Amino acid sequence: MPHLEFAPGLEIQGFTPPLSLSGFKLIAFDMDSTLINIECVDEIADAVGMKDQVAAITEAAMRGEIADYKESLRRRVALLEGVTVADMERVYTERLQLNPGAEALVRACKAAGLKVLLVSGGFTFFTDRVRDKLGVDYTRSNVLEIRSGPNCGELTGRMVDQPWGDICDGEEKRKMLLETCSTLGISPKQAIAVGDGANDLPMMGAAGLSVAYHAKPKVREQAMVAINAGGLDRLLEVMA
Repeated sequence: MPHLEFAPGLEIQGFTPPLSLSGFKLIAFDMDSTLINIECVDEIADAVGMKDQVAAITEAAMRGEIADYKESLRRRVALLEGVTVADMERVYTERLQLNPGAEALVRACKAAGLKVLLVSGGFTFFTDRVRDKLGVDYTRSNVLEIRSGPNCGELTGRMVDQPWGDICDGEEKRKMLLETCSTLGISPKQAIAVGDGANDLPMMGAAGLSVAYHAKPKVREQAMVAINAGGLDRLLEVMA
């Protein structure tokens, strides 16, 4: 089904606006390049002069050209060995910004009674801070292993397994969306999922409304709403 240009830079398919925002009970966001302006793993890699190598793997993974997302993330994280917590702190303070409209959209969703979920293939170092800044209710992301003892405060190039599994990939994002719906006692059809890369497609496919934000072509094609210009709060243009 072809997309319909609802307004300049805003395309829709598969529904007739306006939808009732309060009819939804959960909104799930990807973080990197969706809620925030950077790919954290690429910017961390810059600290050890590995940005080009890491960014090339990130780009291929987001376009869906690397089938095994977990393996692609392990390869990228391995290149981060030796990065310090201070380096990550600088990425957060100097480079990370919320994307335009992020705060306005989250505020509007909360006012309409929705819970907010942040699911990311990125890292808790950043997701915890974004969670606190936006008042996000639930998060799931990856934990970077940090050395203790000699060279403490440096990344080892590995991630730490968590009770739910090893890496938050596309399937884990979908699982967390469904688990959160179950926790809230709602249908996945009452959830909105917002993302930009191929690993967001599983959760977008499970949600009642899928939103692509300045996304890769493959993601735009499949989303019910594609925001190609402007901020995240443009989603509110199709809502009542």
